[in-house]
Amino acid sequence: MSYWTTWRPAWVLLICWALHSGAMAAACSKSVRWYDDGAYSFRGADGQPTGLYVELVREALRRMDCSAQWQEMPWARGLVELEVGKLDILPGARKTPEREKFAYFSRPVNRSPNVLFMSKAAGQRFAFTRLADMVGTDFKLGIQLGVAYGAEYDELIKNPEFMARTQPLTSRRSAWGLLQMGRLDGLISDEVSAWVELQSLGLSNAVVRTRVVTSDDPGLLALSRLSNTPDFVAALDRALQAMMNDGSYKRIRERFVPCVTSAETVSCR
Repeated sequence: MSYWTTWRPAWVLLICWALHSGAMAAACSKSVRWYDDGAYSFRGADGQPTGLYVELVREALRRMDCSAQWQEMPWARGLVELEVGKLDILPGARKTPEREKFAYFSRPVNRSPNVLFMSKAAGQRFAFTRLADMVGTDFKLGIQLGVAYGAEYDELIKNPEFMARTQPLTSRRSAWGLLQMGRLDGLISDEVSAWVELQSLGLSNAVVRTRVVTSDDPGLLALSRLSNTPDFVAALDRALQAMMNDGSYKRIRERFVPCVTSAETVSCR
């Protein structure tokens, strides 16, 4: 029996293993939600998604030899798709006990508080210090479906009198025009998104920021428990941390958010 005949099965197995491993690495692809969402995600001049969350995820996955398949969908649908395993990654999510049932969460990637904004006219009529002050008034509040606005809001939505003051929305960007027209009095929004959207819409002088901050929890990447593993989440966190350490995170954030960024606090200085 020849040397080649003796070792051929081993070589065949080795080659098959190498090809399989290479195919597995090349096949690493994750579906990621994006939508027209201020500085965080939007369609660039080349027609492709870009923005803070898009570029952060794209770079982190690249470092993991993985690619992103961008799925355009509203926030509420993204949560549903994540829960059933049809969506792998939902950027910008805040951690809640309900979401932890179906999602893993990355390290913090952005911090921008959720704040109550009002039209100028409403700002002259109402002087709220908390969301509960709306109960018993004729204030009209826009709320985006599926968004976590904080502990006080979570309690208030159990109160029918508060819910009577709200109007559900699928798109925050279009809601700013409703404030200008007087169809809404206020809107809870991520502060960075509000800055960017109001400026782009020419409404910076028509809408005012109030002192009511509903939450200041950091934004994270939510990953479906049905299509990801703890090991993948840990590897993603390592890639994100490396981006913090080498300055990539700061450079990416400052491309889209008009402030000097602190990588330590993942927020404006």
